[in-house]
Amino acid sequence: MKPFLSALLRSRAGLFGFVLVMLFVAGAILAPYLGLASPIRSSLTSRMVAPTWTGLFSPGAHPLGTDELGRDILSRILYGSRTTLLIAAGAVILGGAVGTLLGIVAGYYRGIVDRILMRVVDIQLALPLMLLALLVVAAVGASTQNLVIVLALTSWLRYARIIRGQVLALREREFILSAHAIGAGTWRIMIKHLLPNVMTPVLVIATLELARIIIMDAALSFLGLGVQPPSPSWGRMLADGRVYITTAWWIVTFPGLAILLTVLSVNLLGDWLRDYFDPKLRTAR
Repeated sequence: MKPFLSALLRSRAGLFGFVLVMLFVAGAILAPYLGLASPIRSSLTSRMVAPTWTGLFSPGAHPLGTDELGRDILSRILYGSRTTLLIAAGAVILGGAVGTLLGIVAGYYRGIVDRILMRVVDIQLALPLMLLALLVVAAVGASTQNLVIVLALTSWLRYARIIRGQVLALREREFILSAHAIGAGTWRIMIKHLLPNVMTPVLVIATLELARIIIMDAALSFLGLGVQPPSPSWGRMLADGRVYITTAWWIVTFPGLAILLTVLSVNLLGDWLRDYFDPKLRTAR
């Protein structure tokens, strides 16, 4: 743990990404305890109030302004981050679990199993993933559970392909051959010996996939196929506020910045993790 933290502290980009990610996670967790205005309560007397830092800690303060219905922008961004991060994390975990398992199975068994699974991956990769997500959400309906499943459906492919390559290299290593020699079962070898040795690439892929899924979730919400009102979501905030961009710029600017900074921080952290776990890249730097 100590070498990991020291390497992180030496990387400005990695540290910046890590700090921003932690801030967004903390904001999402602590949102109900910060004394903010309700993210769904409208106030027509407070419509499109401009951002102001005067009386920041007073009960009626709106540091990031209000939207066209008088709802507090800061509160909606923080509560929206809870939904966004929950969906993205759920999709990453589900997609990662399915993709890693199928990648291990394909790489270990090879032959017909490998060919079938990889052709499924090729076919799905040939389809525009955003279009696939739109079609599935339109068919099954927009809910948190459905979004997690749909976004995981677009995510498992990358895990499967990369983990398969890792397993093809690992299966000829001495410790795997030794496990075979002492009579270890197939699933025992895959779970006990192969899985721990592919967790590093899984972690790196998961971090980079998290950023992509956050963007896809925002895009679906923008098109009205994400989390439905009155629950706040960043993409929906952009969609609702785009008609006021010339008269109330803050309605779309701050949710847009939230998406930008979240994706940027996750990508920076993912790039640093890739460099840290790859000895060749670490040596080059």
